Amino acid sequence: MLEKNSKKIIEKSKSSGWILEPDAKALMKLQGLDIPDFILTNSFEAAGQFLKKSESGVVAKAVSKKIIHKTEHKAVVTGIVSADHLKKEMVRLQKLAGCENILVEQMVQGIEVIIGAKNDFQFGPVIVFGIGGTSVEIYNDTAVRMAPLKPAEVLSMVESLKAKKIISGYRGMAGVNMEILTNLMVNFSLFVMELENDIESVDLNPVICTRDRCVIADARIMLKC
Repeated sequence: MLEKNSKKIIEKSKSSGWILEPDAKALMKLQGLDIPDFILTNSFEAAGQFLKKSESGVVAKAVSKKIIHKTEHKAVVTGIVSADHLKKEMVRLQKLAGCENILVEQMVQGIEVIIGAKNDFQFGPVIVFGIGGTSVEIYNDTAVRMAPLKPAEVLSMVESLKAKKIISGYRGMAGVNMEILTNLMVNFSLFVMELENDIESVDLNPVICTRDRCVIADARIMLKC
């Protein structure tokens, strides 16, 4: 059953038709899924202090009800390693349409995959998996299965991809920890089943995977009207 906090997040978001990224990630965390450390702030000082604690740099994103696809509006900046750069980008992001806050989060590097869900009118919730990042629409290398997923189905989805070697690792590059990825996708599919009456679609893109983690770096949840 959904926790009380999860229901509150969904209810407060229904008027806009979708769930803002910080709230979507809060839902993921309540489900026990891995998200980056982040701070939600308009304070340069607070953001700077967060940057100091992050060894790998940070990502800054505008949080706005008017911006669903952040890359199209240049509302996300990666690879920030200096306080001056962070402040400069925060000033720019704060001027974007409807920007309420800046999400500053730990930058994670690894293999980018997409995990999504669509509430099909005929079959109910279905899960999508594939190679992620901004190139997902170009390569269109995805696999689809009905929810809820079983571990064997996750392996089958990976094996069906043209780029499956990226997942398993090749030419000396480390692959994805399949146990962690499988647990993530199974738990995500159960979460989607619980939200069947509320959601239209969910996009986790990218999910950044290493040998130790699969981290949900971006999350968007569209609600039923």
